[in-house]
Amino acid sequence: MKTMMNPIDADMTMLRATVHGKVQGVGFRAATVQQARLNDLTGWVRNAPDGSVEVLAQGSADAIDNFLSWLHKGPSRAHVDRVDIVDGYVTERYFKHFEWR
Repeated sequence: MKTMMNPIDADMTMLRATVHGKVQGVGFRAATVQQARLNDLTGWVRNAPDGSVEVLAQGSADAIDNFLSWLHKGPSRAHVDRVDIVDGYVTERYFKHFEWR
């Protein structure tokens, strides 16, 4: 899957995305943290006021691609309508782990 991501060093890529659909109140954030950790990613996930979920992830390009594929499906109780990749460089720090906010 071709993704628009920021290279943050030779071995690491960053993804910032917004997931739309039935993604709040269905365990989406907890499942996202689990998937990110399984893919050895760092970053965060949080609910947005409009009912979407925002994600920032850092890791290898392959891990980001796998994670992005999962975001398009989400956990079993979710219904993902679309995933928007947020363009532009992100100036946030490197993260030590993946967390929900």
